[in-house]
Amino acid sequence: MCPTKPDRPGQAATAAGSVEKSWREEAVAAGSLRLVDLDRGANGWASPPGDLFHLRARGYFNSGGGKRGKAPSAADWLLRPAGVDWLRSHARLDHVLARDDNSVAAAFRRARLRKDPTAHFLLAVNLQVPGRPDAYSAVFYFAAEAPIPPDSLLGRFIHGDDAYRNARFKIANRIVKGPWLVRATVGNYAACLLGRALTCRYHKGDDYLEIDVDIGSSAIASAILHLALGAVTSVTIDMGFLVESQSEEELPERLFGAVRIAQMEMGAAKYVELPPDEAMPETAGRAGAGFRVSSAKVVNHSRQQDHAGGKVGRSMSCPERESGGK
Repeated sequence: MCPTKPDRPGQAATAAGSVEKSWREEAVAAGSLRLVDLDRGANGWASPPGDLFHLRARGYFNSGGGKRGKAPSAADWLLRPAGVDWLRSHARLDHVLARDDNSVAAAFRRARLRKDPTAHFLLAVNLQVPGRPDAYSAVFYFAAEAPIPPDSLLGRFIHGDDAYRNARFKIANRIVKGPWLVRATVGNYAACLLGRALTCRYHKGDDYLEIDVDIGSSAIASAILHLALGAVTSVTIDMGFLVESQSEEELPERLFGAVRIAQMEMGAAKYVELPPDEAMPETAGRAGAGFRVSSAKVVNHSRQQDHAGGKVGRSMSCPERESGGK
């Protein structure tokens, strides 16, 4: 699996010399939230380079952890961006990759059917936002254009069990623009083990993995998020997703994907119809054609120390939060 540099989805040249859309470009265009300029865009998403995030570097564990053991990540990511959906419905949206009306999953399926060599694996992170009368989902899609080595950190995460995933699934955030209150409350340059802070449900297929993160499983996380949503049109935030390194041999940490959400409008969410019973069959399958589902939650409201010695704050919403600032 080759790391990928930040860029816009590419295009493929035909034998006749004309240019046709790659499946990833098709998927990005099909997502309900539009791709915008990284620096000037609004009400959309972009792909921030990885080196904007400070992650665990080589020597982190030998240095006692904390800020001293962190450095800008590599500019590239392990996976490529494949679109963003901003959705709403009358109930929580689970396992969106299994839905027949998921345009990103449909583009991936078509590419797989025609044996596109760049369509190997699809990973989706679904941040589920509780609300009334509607629930919201921000879904970020990332694609592997080459095989993922099963013995790599990402490969072990994909094929591991819930306990492994919950102990490793991590988000790093960076507030680019926003009111002081949001910056102070949400935090900046912070990293959090989402699997330990919130309920995460994992949906695994032969060629995809979806991670549904239930923000509503923590009262404090919900309150913080709704504070941010109250000023959402003036907030720009970078989110990087990674599998946490927990030994020196696994360093340096690398993002598998990153997304910038720029001054998004709540009204831009696409409404998704759900069946009355909201029930879906539990069967193994591929993206858009059935699923296996599992979930786990680890709650810890106490003040903790990072196992490598890093400082963490007392937080119900993110007990494994660690500072990643410069």
